[in-house]
Amino acid sequence: MKHTIALLLLLAFIACKQKTASEGEEMTRAEDTNTTAFEPKPQFISEQEVTVLELGAKAPDFNLPGVDGKFHTLDEYEDADVLVIIFTCNHCPTAQAYEERMIEIVNDYQGKGVQLIAISPNNPLGLLYEELGYTDLNDDYEAMILRADYADYNFPYLYDGDTEEASLQYGPVATPHAYVFDSERKLTYQGRLDGNEKPGTGNAEDVRAAIDATLAGNPVETPTTKVFGCSTKWGWKNEYHKKVDAEWAAREVNLEMADVEKIQSVVKNSGGEKLRLINVWATWCGPCIIEYPEFLVLQRMYGARDFEFVSISADKPEEHDKALKFLEKQESGVTNYLFSLDDKYALIEAVDPDWNGALPYTLLVDTEGNKVWAHQGQVNFLELKRAIVEHPMMGRYY
Repeated sequence: MKHTIALLLLLAFIACKQKTASEGEEMTRAEDTNTTAFEPKPQFISEQEVTVLELGAKAPDFNLPGVDGKFHTLDEYEDADVLVIIFTCNHCPTAQAYEERMIEIVNDYQGKGVQLIAISPNNPLGLLYEELGYTDLNDDYEAMILRADYADYNFPYLYDGDTEEASLQYGPVATPHAYVFDSERKLTYQGRLDGNEKPGTGNAEDVRAAIDATLAGNPVETPTTKVFGCSTKWGWKNEYHKKVDAEWAAREVNLEMADVEKIQSVVKNSGGEKLRLINVWATWCGPCIIEYPEFLVLQRMYGARDFEFVSISADKPEEHDKALKFLEKQESGVTNYLFSLDDKYALIEAVDPDWNGALPYTLLVDTEGNKVWAHQGQVNFLELKRAIVEHPMMGRYY
């Protein structure tokens, strides 16, 4: 018995040591990868003068979280003969237009001593919904992770939106804004990637020329160019938020009764000039109530373009005032309808014969009434935004 107990104690001790060693190895691996549990905390900062980094100046240091969950510093790229830093972002149509060219630079200069990294300088608090008309994402850290994955970025994508400390030292005017540094990290070029925004019409010729000259140790022929794109969203640029929100809140909210013929006309979108998003909801439908404000966000994002949101209430006709009260609370200053009949099956057929009737129901139709996207139940809004912005009537670029 004593020998059995001793053996069990020995086995337990060995298992404990193995577990400790395993935990130590895991901790070492975590430290080696510099993994971070980064939690973004964007904040407003006081206004200050921003100037573009001067030619010949040394690259300012930084320590920024990337979409890979690690912190990255300037020294991490010390082995590169040429360092290219491009300030870009998710939401800007110009920035999106140049994404593929950035990817191609990385591919074409693979193994040639060139390192490209991207930094988002924008404070997410500085963005209005109305500035997101060409994107499915804003500029916060979580959205950067989604964009890098969706667009297959092959370069580090770093976030500087909390205090913009690094970006303030470089002084990007707009997104994208490129900086090229030599092996001593002196600035040899700053400006645009090329002069042709539309994808397929340029190949980042200005940046490539700067890279080639810098690799060869020669002066860049045109070391400075102007940049075009969305202005950098510094942390003090928030003066329009209250104004725009107040203007939206002041929109008149109406609820029009609609019979079968009217609902069919809404869905057919005949003669319309806009991509039409239709949501069928009811005040007694919990998921409908929860997600409804997000549809209004879509109207604010895309409403200045060829897009419109229309709501259809499936409440009983006699509950018009109740439905209107809900819409007023939500500041639903869009086109709102209430089905005028008690026969909900007539509503189902009028909206979409393929719909089995469960609420909420969401439908996206083009100007010929073709069903672009449809979903029964709560919406995946990232999926819906992509369906909207990537439709031929919309697009991510100018």
